[in-house]
Amino acid sequence: MNETTRYQPQDASWRRQPVEQLRLLNPAFLGTLLYCAAKGHQQESQDQDGLPYALAFVALPVVLHKATRETLPRAINTSLAAWLSVNTSAQVGFPHRARALAPLVRQAVAVSSAGGLIELQGSSIVPSATVRRINQYGSQSASQEVINCAKKAVFVGRWFATSGDYPTVMALWGVRP
Repeated sequence: MNETTRYQPQDASWRRQPVEQLRLLNPAFLGTLLYCAAKGHQQESQDQDGLPYALAFVALPVVLHKATRETLPRAINTSLAAWLSVNTSAQVGFPHRARALAPLVRQAVAVSSAGGLIELQGSSIVPSATVRRINQYGSQSASQEVINCAKKAVFVGRWFATSGDYPTVMALWGVRP
């Protein structure tokens, strides 16, 4: 098996998915989103820690679900609990989406940490690449949706850092570590 096919499922249903969906679910792109979320979390965190590992399994389903991504608040000072109480549709099916994405999140952590994009420090994901390297990735051929996902991942990382500890954030979304 060569490097380009190692992380791609070989069944025919995977290859029949829309191109944009294939792009959004590949480990390298998901790893970039993890980097963005970890960078945002680190910016807002009091102790400058990275994104708690468990929140990677919450952040990515939030960012990748277009309806949720498009309704996220504009400011991180918006209470997560209050926002979820008004935007109840964001929680509909969330545990299922999170479970379905979990294997892909684990692959993304493996690929992006092996590639030097992120580091695992204790139970946190810490960004280790330079912002310039990430910007180069985005400027090559990213669609507007891909760029929007990256921006929202930074926002979600920042928002989660101000929304309480990771068990609280997970409980609000209806999932457990």
